[in-house]
Amino acid sequence: DKFLTFANGRNILLQISVNLCLSIGMTLIILTGGIDLSVGAILGFAGAVAAGLLKNGLNIAWAGVQLQFTPFGAIIAGIVVGLALGWFNGIAITKFRLPPFVATLGMLSIARGLTMLWTGGFTITGLGPKFGFMGAGFWLGVPMAVWISAALVAVFFVVSRHTTLGRYIYAVGGSEKASAFSGLNVNRIKIWVYALGGALAAVAGLIVTARLDAADPKAGLGYELDSIAAVVIGGTSLSGGRGSILGTVLGCLIIGVLNNGLFLLNV
Repeated sequence: DKFLTFANGRNILLQISVNLCLSIGMTLIILTGGIDLSVGAILGFAGAVAAGLLKNGLNIAWAGVQLQFTPFGAIIAGIVVGLALGWFNGIAITKFRLPPFVATLGMLSIARGLTMLWTGGFTITGLGPKFGFMGAGFWLGVPMAVWISAALVAVFFVVSRHTTLGRYIYAVGGSEKASAFSGLNVNRIKIWVYALGGALAAVAGLIVTARLDAADPKAGLGYELDSIAAVVIGGTSLSGGRGSILGTVLGCLIIGVLNNGLFLLNV
């Protein structure tokens, strides 16, 4: 009696919003024939960086400067951190010829270690209502996290289907060799895709941190597996070249509805 209600539907959308942000980036990466095992760790580190900068600022000892951050500045800093780590993944895969599985598995450990160093192993709390609105606020009766994930779906649907970058991503996933012979810069496309994946993981991390009003050093554990599952259930081929953003949305919804239904049945 509680399943087909507006409140429960809103709850399902809220629950899948974080996985959806991760899965959009994962879809782009898998479309190129790659994989990213570090998105959960990047989520945790980006959220911790934003929380730390917002709460404590940034002390530049050699310059004798103490920088303070607004909520917007902390959000931008978190996204930049995710973008940078994703870019590093792309560099490791293209320039150093590491398999995506190995490179991103290494980044998983690196990002987890950086999170522990940044937080000292302690949760950062008390981030304020302005920052918290991103994860716990409502607009027109719908959670902000749902609005954010919906906006990202719309943007990356257009990017994947109606831009040259989107065509290039599908081309690289279909055949790297044919793409290179066609004149595409395959390495640059891959770097862009992994950087976008990192940035989207950072957005997911900011939503988690804002929703909890705390940055947990262990946030995002196992999230990469949920993300990959949603992408594959949504019909994207692990060999690359086939799939869609809307399919990934459906994959996230299937997982979210199953989890929600089992929870309501006390399984």
